[in-house]
Amino acid sequence: MTQIGIMIEGSRGLNWARWKRLLRTAEDCGYQSVFRSDHFTNPAGEDDQDSLELWMSLAYAASHTKSLEFGSLVAPVTFRHPSMQARYAAAIDDLSGGRLVLGMGAGWQAREHQRFGLPFYDFATRCQMLEEALQVTKLLLWNETPSSFHGQHFQLEDAILLPRPARPGGPPILIGGNGPRRTLPLVAKYADEWNADALDLDTYRARRATLDDYLAAEGRPADDIKYSLMTRVIYRPTQAQLDAFLHESGLGDEEVAVGKMIVGTAAEVVDQIGARAEAGVERIMLRWLELDDMANLELLARDVLKQF
Repeated sequence: MTQIGIMIEGSRGLNWARWKRLLRTAEDCGYQSVFRSDHFTNPAGEDDQDSLELWMSLAYAASHTKSLEFGSLVAPVTFRHPSMQARYAAAIDDLSGGRLVLGMGAGWQAREHQRFGLPFYDFATRCQMLEEALQVTKLLLWNETPSSFHGQHFQLEDAILLPRPARPGGPPILIGGNGPRRTLPLVAKYADEWNADALDLDTYRARRATLDDYLAAEGRPADDIKYSLMTRVIYRPTQAQLDAFLHESGLGDEEVAVGKMIVGTAAEVVDQIGARAEAGVERIMLRWLELDDMANLELLARDVLKQF
């Protein structure tokens, strides 16, 4: 069965009122999960909007929802030392009764690093940092005895995570990204879930085949990890409403036609989600950018979720 969740951008006006409303709506309507990005500023250089700190918002989700799975999509390794992040993740996972997914990434937005005084390294260095962070996280979540780690960027010295995570191994680790040379090898080696970012179906199938090869090289079967896809959704109950929104938003036919978004009325959205499920996507994270539009999010649940 395909799981359908919501993904939102944490820097596009997310405040406590909106976060509370979104979580309540998502859970009441039957969405499987809510994921959010971990950003502070607008990457386009436009006026910045409200943004909630990732782990504070996920602690709220843990204690104010009952069934939703939730998590980071994804937490940049440049923002926090991985030992501290592992502590946050284990504690929030315990608080929620085992509903957190720890999404980790290399980070990409230079502007927010500059604004908040965070070092922003070249891509190769950030990838090295991510691999070390994954190693540190795995050691702390899995090891029942003190662990040491001496990397180029991160170190541990007889460190043990206490109390031990209630869930064996702690929360599952998600790695997001499409890169066949750097990201997918890390997925095969460390991840419990791979999240592809807005890929059309042909490209998704090609990346999935590449990942299968990497998994085999690591001695892992293809079904050892979960396969998810994040993609923007634009849904309206009628064609007239959909056309009006597309016109107002400035999205052209070419942007819609490339297949990286899910766009349509109910039947079209069902077909597009179904095509992705047939390609092997087990969880679809629908990127919902209109944080004040809970009415259409509710209609989307009413008209689409029941088909899955």
